[in-house]
Amino acid sequence: MPEQPETLGRLAAGLHAVVVAGARPNFVKVKPVLDALAADGARTSFVHTGQHYDDAMSGVFFADLGLRSPDHHLEAGSGSHAVQTAAVMTAFEPLLERLAPDVVVVVGDVNSTLACSLVAAKANIPVAHVEAGLRSGDRTMPEEINRIVTDRLSDLLFASSPDGVDHLLAEGMPPASVHLVGNVMVDTLLACRDRACSRPVLADLGLCPGGYGLVTLHRPSNVDDPEILDGLLTALGEIAGRCPLVFPVHPRTAGRLGGRLPDGVRVLPPAGYLDCVALQMGARLVLTDSGGVQEESTVLGVPCLTLRETTERPITVAEGTNRVVGRSPAAVVASAFEALDRPPPPRRPDLWDGCAGKRISAVLGQVVERRGRRRRG
Repeated sequence: MPEQPETLGRLAAGLHAVVVAGARPNFVKVKPVLDALAADGARTSFVHTGQHYDDAMSGVFFADLGLRSPDHHLEAGSGSHAVQTAAVMTAFEPLLERLAPDVVVVVGDVNSTLACSLVAAKANIPVAHVEAGLRSGDRTMPEEINRIVTDRLSDLLFASSPDGVDHLLAEGMPPASVHLVGNVMVDTLLACRDRACSRPVLADLGLCPGGYGLVTLHRPSNVDDPEILDGLLTALGEIAGRCPLVFPVHPRTAGRLGGRLPDGVRVLPPAGYLDCVALQMGARLVLTDSGGVQEESTVLGVPCLTLRETTERPITVAEGTNRVVGRSPAAVVASAFEALDRPPPPRRPDLWDGCAGKRISAVLGQVVERRGRRRRG
């Protein structure tokens, strides 16, 4: 079992960790890790790869989270998966050689995660993967490929839920490398919840708590195929007849909507982290294809419908408020009406308690301590 927070000492003192983030979900995940390592006396080098680089997708999150400025910015920018991954690797390799850390900490499943893991592994620097073991079973998702490869390259695997541990062990990962630590996104959510409550976003938009639904869509499988997107918009229009919907539009989605929004669906610009949390807290229902929103809505106790065929976060279904309903318009509408009429009871998974970052720091510290004993021996 993971150590409890009160038993976690300053084991990480003397550790030098490179902590990598590239896209806006990563910023939410690295904040608790950076804070815990700093509290335990570790030295951290914070690297922003630049995978998300505009203010709406990056800068506002730093301000909302109170996240310190990166020590190094790779400015990788956008491009195809191959172009972006190569750009991160090319920029990260000389930086890693110069920094020579004890460990590289990567989070999540974006291209930056895979790219920096590859560079570190080839340099024989230990890799620690936060959110290890998540699996959707759908290899058409680029994120699934990134997860699988990153886990194979990693020396330390930090799982957020028991299903992640099960996946890693079934894939042959050494049990000593696998650690169930809880969910770093929940650490950030619980730390920021009071500030999110005080945000004026609902009042500014004329929204009443419980009087609207929240929509987020960004995955290529939903927004790049016009037929699928049209079907989802049709479903949203029918749902909006019972519960008005607000839709903060991701940049990749905005260019594909083409003014085809049904009545009752209100488009908003991308929201910062605190406003995203405030909108979730006030929503009667959430419809999303985001993994992070599935987790956040579970902790907040808000009914969530995942507009995908699979999820890499099944614990939000087994122990939370989430349902995976697919993309059939009829199924989406029927599930939404059921959730509006009979919302599921809120439940929070074990270890989603705000202490995942502390557990991660303690494990990293133990690794450094063992390495130090071997050198002294």
